[in-house]
Amino acid sequence: MDKRALTLSIISQLEAELALHTEAALGSRDEATDEDSRAEDKYDMRSQSAAYLAAGQAMLTSEIAGAIAAWRALSPRVFGAGEGIAAGALVTLEAAGRRSAYLMGPQSGGLEARDGESVATVVTGTSPLGRQLLGRSVGDLVQIAERLGPVLHRVAAVE
Repeated sequence: MDKRALTLSIISQLEAELALHTEAALGSRDEATDEDSRAEDKYDMRSQSAAYLAAGQAMLTSEIAGAIAAWRALSPRVFGAGEGIAAGALVTLEAAGRRSAYLMGPQSGGLEARDGESVATVVTGTSPLGRQLLGRSVGDLVQIAERLGPVLHRVAAVE
């Protein structure tokens, strides 16, 4: 898998999400400040509710913009043999003959990055799996909680 293509896939997803939430925040702001939203009596909370919604959406757009900046600042690098897993690593885990790919990123855990038909799930160092992976190298074991209980996975590759 090409880490650069995976990173661009993540940035593209985040930019689409940012555009959607920016439009929603602007719509909520317009509703909060619209003449028709003015309170008709002391119990009418329409404009205040719309203002709270607009503020929350604005905070979300700010967080997404921060995530985009963090991903743009991440420069994919090659990890040498025996080098520990860190941000920017593409990690392949193996258990019971199944392989899964994870991209250690600065933010946006849970997103799926695509490179053609290949898929890697974004993991951050603050997630339970990310905390286990940091510093590990090829051959080390990590335990992942699954529906039927914890399963040991072997680190098969670090790129």
